[in-house]
Amino acid sequence: MKNFFSNLRGDIFGGLTAGIVALPLALAFGVSSGMGPSAGLYGAIFISFFAALFGGTNTQISGPTAPMTAVSMVVVTSILAFNDGDFEKALPAILMVFLMAGLVQIGLGLVGIGKYIRYIPYPVVSGFMTAIGIIILVTQILPLVGYYPKEDMALVDQYRPMAQESILRKILKEESRESMLVLEDFQETIDRSEEVSEENILKEAKALAGKDTSGVMGAINMLPRALQHINWLEFALAFGTIVIIYGFKKITTSLPSALVALLVVSGVAYGLGLDYRPIEQIPGGFPIIHFDMFTQFRLDSITPYVFTAFTLALLGAIDSLLTSVVADNMTKTQHRPNRELIGQGIGNSIAAFFGGLPGAGATIRTVVNINAGGKTKLSGMVAGVFLLTVLLALGPVASKIPAAVLAGILVTVGIGVIDYKGLKAIPFLPRDTKIGPFKVSSEVIIMLVVMVLSTVWNLVYAVGVGLVFASLMFMKKMGDLTAERSDVKTLEQEKGWADEAAFPESLKRKVFIKHLKGPLFFGFTSEFQQLAKQIPRSASTVIIRMDRMQYLDQSGLYTLEDILIDLKNSGIEVLFVGLLEQPRYMMERVRLIPSLISENRIFIDFKACTAYLKNNLDHTVDVSKEN
Repeated sequence: MKNFFSNLRGDIFGGLTAGIVALPLALAFGVSSGMGPSAGLYGAIFISFFAALFGGTNTQISGPTAPMTAVSMVVVTSILAFNDGDFEKALPAILMVFLMAGLVQIGLGLVGIGKYIRYIPYPVVSGFMTAIGIIILVTQILPLVGYYPKEDMALVDQYRPMAQESILRKILKEESRESMLVLEDFQETIDRSEEVSEENILKEAKALAGKDTSGVMGAINMLPRALQHINWLEFALAFGTIVIIYGFKKITTSLPSALVALLVVSGVAYGLGLDYRPIEQIPGGFPIIHFDMFTQFRLDSITPYVFTAFTLALLGAIDSLLTSVVADNMTKTQHRPNRELIGQGIGNSIAAFFGGLPGAGATIRTVVNINAGGKTKLSGMVAGVFLLTVLLALGPVASKIPAAVLAGILVTVGIGVIDYKGLKAIPFLPRDTKIGPFKVSSEVIIMLVVMVLSTVWNLVYAVGVGLVFASLMFMKKMGDLTAERSDVKTLEQEKGWADEAAFPESLKRKVFIKHLKGPLFFGFTSEFQQLAKQIPRSASTVIIRMDRMQYLDQSGLYTLEDILIDLKNSGIEVLFVGLLEQPRYMMERVRLIPSLISENRIFIDFKACTAYLKNNLDHTVDVSKEN
């Protein structure tokens, strides 16, 4: 407790500064997700407080981030479509997915996965982050110009026939569930359809219009229509926000430019009484717990999103731990990765209970906190308490913020999220793969595949495809490298190692030496099988040097076993030199040692092996011939 308050003044100032930076971003991310500004604010409050309290990085400031918001947008859009655009009906399932993501993060921390997160390939992360930036930029084009498809009645009217068809389909489905559907008598269906009001049809038409115009492709399809219906006031407010954000940074960085832009543009718009579109109303009072996520729980409503919940959890873990590394470098401390995952999971789980957007460790907010004097967990908790105070005291005031201001903030966020470092490196990365007649970089291909699929298809599946592709490319590279280093060629061309210089010439005619200079794993097994084919059946002994074979997987183990059996059947004795701990353990598990290779045929170094051969080679030859 003493250490907790050891830097009270610095932590309070750091937490307040980080909270000020977080406020406009939380509101903007909430709007972008489709859940409204209050969801972003709730997420920032609870994740910041509880992730700091239970996490493993003292200076981390957590809350909704661009990557987490982009994936959350996919969840919200999909579940809304499943529930016919009814947000209240969809909310319990949405929050349940967010809760699952938080619980998965806790589980990852408990089983010690934190230290393995760093193995996610950079091209996958780079492609994903660039796609996030593109998605944010493209999806903000319509609100940037003040165009909202659901309010374009000419567009909505085009969806009326589909809305009527959709409503009729729901009636038939409902009757089927109630066992009332009778093919010979559709009177009940007719009666129910006549009860459908114009208001119901309009609501369904707006839902369908919203579904078709959501996401990147929806925004692109609507762009020509949006440009024909530009609201110049909304565009001016958004453009002014962008100008202030970038312009104010050149004046000073002591104040968050996004907050300055929000206050200035909102103040001018409200003060002049402009007829602008405000953000959704932020409910007053303390956030309520959504027990309906349990009382209205339906397994079929969340089953399709289990993988998405895992993706949210992993993405939040990566985002948070990368920020933890940044914090470590700045503070010269060492974070606890598994503890950090548990803290993030608790924060996301509690935020889900209160209807908040999921989040992760936020790099910019964490850096601001450290620079402002934050050193302990108290700083993150202060940031959460500050945002809660803003909600309770200024909720009605915040509801007057123009929606265009948040669109402008999100545009700058999208520009900032794009991984320019990865994009700039594209021309300089080695071209190590051939596609037809062209040589290309496998890392560039992975990055572009993830970026394109994330942008136009599905964020979650794109990351999965990228990981699989990256893993396959890595396995191929490792296999090729191991094959190259292990000299898979005729035995006469094998180059000796330094300790083999004194090997007797008389033995070289009877003994063949094979060097393994890397792991024997499934990516190298086909090349390793060439060993058996290279050894002439006139040979009496083969020495396999394993001094540099650090790792043996199951595929390599069984390939080695097949080769040893084949050599034994041919009367060729096999000797191991320099067998390391992990490969020996694998061989002992399946009784390859001592069934095929006895302990007295395994030597600690080449000198001991040579001594054995000098004493036993003639005897070995005789035994082979007898067999």
